[in-house]
Amino acid sequence: MNEPHSLAVVVAHPDDDAYGCAGSIALHEDDPGFRFCLVLATDGGAGQISKGVPTTPEELGAWRRRESASAWQAHGRIPDRHEWLDYADGRVPEVDFEELVGRILEILLQERPQVVATFGPDGITGHRDHIAVGRATDEAFARARETPGPGLRRLVHGAMRASTFDRWNVSRQRQGLTPWDPTREYHLRPVPDDRIDIEVDTSAVASRIIAGLLEHKSQRDVLIDPGVDPRRWARIVSRESAVLAWPGRPAGSALLTDLFEGL
Repeated sequence: MNEPHSLAVVVAHPDDDAYGCAGSIALHEDDPGFRFCLVLATDGGAGQISKGVPTTPEELGAWRRRESASAWQAHGRIPDRHEWLDYADGRVPEVDFEELVGRILEILLQERPQVVATFGPDGITGHRDHIAVGRATDEAFARARETPGPGLRRLVHGAMRASTFDRWNVSRQRQGLTPWDPTREYHLRPVPDDRIDIEVDTSAVASRIIAGLLEHKSQRDVLIDPGVDPRRWARIVSRESAVLAWPGRPAGSALLTDLFEGL
């Protein structure tokens, strides 16, 4: 008997989960036995506050926790488990590595998801928290697999195609915006197209991804360039790309079109 599809998304901040896997979750929500676990290392309390959002730096973390819950309600598939590790935003690299690995490992052993999704070494934006969480999740996944049992079949890293990165930078320059610089923290990091292993067409559920994104009101200015009509997000979120961190894709094999393809 095949295992039910299950996914654990391990990220650093509320809204890190808004891209990358939200479409895949919507596409699989009706699979028999589907389970979705979301792990957030921080509440994002050191983030920016977009104009007009009625919160303060002191209350931002609590505000973003509520935004996270609202985002998944708007998306339409609330996590079966929504776990907060409660580390300080911006200071995850200072956490003892063994402690961080141990806490993620405990969750992975309890859940034993088929697929674990997190950040790669680039953190997508080079954010220090992203990199620390991704590194710890990779180690926790490897250790979890040492304990026999179901699940833990695939580890994936969210990624941005280099061709997409280049296209977006051309668009930014046309709008008079500063191009993304992959040597700077908080700027997008491209992955060469030939290193992308999974590409999911999420156009059919783009409206649900956008509905979730719109609930992260405090981070509106971070999530989308100023002046961009949110209606254009449908094209932006119509594809989810990832790298197979484990096991690797055999040389010459076709690009996967689904997080669970072949499992």
